[in-house]
Amino acid sequence: MASPVQDFDLDELLRDPYPFFARKRRESGGVFRGSVLDLSKTPEQLIPEHLYAAVSFDAVNRVFRDSDTFNSQIYDSTIGLFLGPTILAMEGRKHWQHRHLVSAAFKSKSLLRWEPEIVRPVVNALIDEFVDRGRADLVREFTFEFPTRVITRLLGLPEEDLPWFRKRAVELISYAVDYQRAFEASAALKDYFLQQIELRRSQPTDDIIGDLVDAEIDGEKLTDEAIYSFLRLLLPAGLETTYRSSGNLLFLLLTHPEQFAAVQADRSLIAPAIEEGLRFETPLTTVQRYAAKDTELAGVPIPAGAVIDVCIGAANRDPARWERPDEFDIHRERTPHISFAAGEHTCMGLHLARMETRVALECLLDRLTDIRLITDEDPHIHGQPFRSPTALPVTFEPR
Repeated sequence: MASPVQDFDLDELLRDPYPFFARKRRESGGVFRGSVLDLSKTPEQLIPEHLYAAVSFDAVNRVFRDSDTFNSQIYDSTIGLFLGPTILAMEGRKHWQHRHLVSAAFKSKSLLRWEPEIVRPVVNALIDEFVDRGRADLVREFTFEFPTRVITRLLGLPEEDLPWFRKRAVELISYAVDYQRAFEASAALKDYFLQQIELRRSQPTDDIIGDLVDAEIDGEKLTDEAIYSFLRLLLPAGLETTYRSSGNLLFLLLTHPEQFAAVQADRSLIAPAIEEGLRFETPLTTVQRYAAKDTELAGVPIPAGAVIDVCIGAANRDPARWERPDEFDIHRERTPHISFAAGEHTCMGLHLARMETRVALECLLDRLTDIRLITDEDPHIHGQPFRSPTALPVTFEPR
């Protein structure tokens, strides 16, 4: 099946896929036969026979919330090959049991402690490295760095292991580029986490790994496989999207100076700015689901076994839900986006991600002033389905 994407200039799509999303949403009424992804380099035998894309808010929302009809077991044959069995692909009672256990690691009390003890010190330490220079690349030196350092601290891993840990994390996340390297990274992380699990069994710790070692389902402890598979899942979930979403927000504020000035003058605007950034430039535009049975979506018949591209990016700019959806406006009336998915597979780390982004922006505003984007090299948000700035070269004055 030819992908509709191939009718568009791929370089333009990587820079801005939203005109394509809007056209397909307008032409189809919300669901069409085909994909929003570039399948030109995908072997024909790996492309599903029945492939559809949901591009309206209502269609995307229904797919996420109707897990009996649209399940996430597709991940068993994609990233699950590298992560092992995780809640990402679990359904029903098994999913809720594991979700309840691991979500305890992200409880509100933990977030309140993590902010002053871990997140704010990590962010300020990074700013310390460039604050006296008067210029920096906020992608390479800041947004790419702080989520990795935060997750490492939350897991209770030794600081000297950070370079090794980051390298394996990037290799795992890049499974679509190099399968063999991703498998090797997965195996190395398994061995590493098994050692960390054993350490906590002999000497309990107050960190996420320690919480998982102590957790029980129906009176039984989590298996080692369940623990290290979840820890590997934290890498793409906790690193990739947070670094991209925080970078997207900074780019959007820097390229909308009046709104950036408003945030600097009124810190209560940080929260709506974060939500508008997530809506306007979704860090992960598309995920996928299987159709578990014959069904209909937005009036389109979907056969059992079909794969559905769930286009969050298109849903977040649906004019049926937002006025002026293609404008970045932190002052707009709040209408919830769907960037963290919905239903039983809603992102568990959403509160942590929001807190990390808020702290990152607060610390930058506390420490720097007169922040300006250097536009000589055309920095811009890029990619599909993962989107983030190519760079954020800025000049500034230390406070």
